[in-house]
Amino acid sequence: MKALPLFPITTVGSWPRSIELLRAQKLRRQGTLSEEEFERVADKAVLNVLRLQEEAGVDLVTDGEQRRDNFYSFVAAKLEGVRLMTLAEMLNLVEDTVSFERILRTLDVPSYSISNATCMGKVRRARPLAVEELRFVQKHTDKPVKVTLPGPYLLTRSMYLSSVSSKFYPTKEDLAEDVIQVLSDETRELIEQGAAFVQFDEPVLTELVFTQGQTRTFMCAALAARKDPAEELEFAVSLINRVVDAFRDSRVGIHICRGNWSKNEATLLRGSYHPLVNYLNKLDVRQLVLEYATERAGDILYFEDKELGLGVVNPRIERVESVEEIKCSIERALQLYPPEKLWLNPDCGFSSFSNRPVNSSDIALRKLRNLVVAAQSLRP
Repeated sequence: MKALPLFPITTVGSWPRSIELLRAQKLRRQGTLSEEEFERVADKAVLNVLRLQEEAGVDLVTDGEQRRDNFYSFVAAKLEGVRLMTLAEMLNLVEDTVSFERILRTLDVPSYSISNATCMGKVRRARPLAVEELRFVQKHTDKPVKVTLPGPYLLTRSMYLSSVSSKFYPTKEDLAEDVIQVLSDETRELIEQGAAFVQFDEPVLTELVFTQGQTRTFMCAALAARKDPAEELEFAVSLINRVVDAFRDSRVGIHICRGNWSKNEATLLRGSYHPLVNYLNKLDVRQLVLEYATERAGDILYFEDKELGLGVVNPRIERVESVEEIKCSIERALQLYPPEKLWLNPDCGFSSFSNRPVNSSDIALRKLRNLVVAAQSLRP
């Protein structure tokens, strides 16, 4: 891989899907569209997203997560023992239906619009999660490629639904052992295939500290963490480190935010990363990809021996941040980080959930263009 410039620019992963692709996702799920036809539509969508990133001047590209229904439940199609369910379908299985419905109403989440991968058997990798997607992108670009995956803590909690999962795994900790194996195998194959950056998404970590153990997100089927938040965070750190331990010489990162399903900022979590500092410093990853373009994230903090993937544009607002505004954010970060430790990206993806994009492709592209101009103006 050729040397990257100062302030490398990438995205957090997802990009808004076209109407054609959304229709293909729906038909495939209904069983009325063949896998081959879906891949044809998805290939076209990936190539378009790739072209837009290259046009904007992004340094590390992704496939825009175009083949995925959302950033974590797509694994249902790749794993044995896992079934894709809408949140509406899950209402019949969760232990506390009333609380679950209340969370969905409060947080502006239509129960039909988002799906969850639910453990309903022994979990094994039937096929790679993202290796084929990486190979496709590599065939069509000379740029280094970043691959995004759900982190082991997110995946364990999101898949574990006690009423059905406990028949195969008495606790979510038992399920975690097989999740670690799945993600370790996947990471190894991605790096062997030449992935320049493997990013694990762990947005649920903020829930543990900003809600003091009282569940306030819909992202996990087994919504309530049954341990003290500090214990649960230690558990999360241990899972992540067990997955990444063998890949310390590669660029592996963790993305953390406060939710990315709604444009209504009032429904999303709020709070500084300060309560997470000790835990994030323990992670054996090279980079922390953090949301900072919203005032809900607080001031920029320093993390020991790590690169910072600095969020400098907010994917959920239609206003396109100016070049000067972005430069100011970068300069604030430079007070804590040397230039070679600072990467630039949007706060989150532009469509973490395919049926709930938080912005349009046009606005996303305009934000990336300004980000690139700002970075270029600060490079030697």
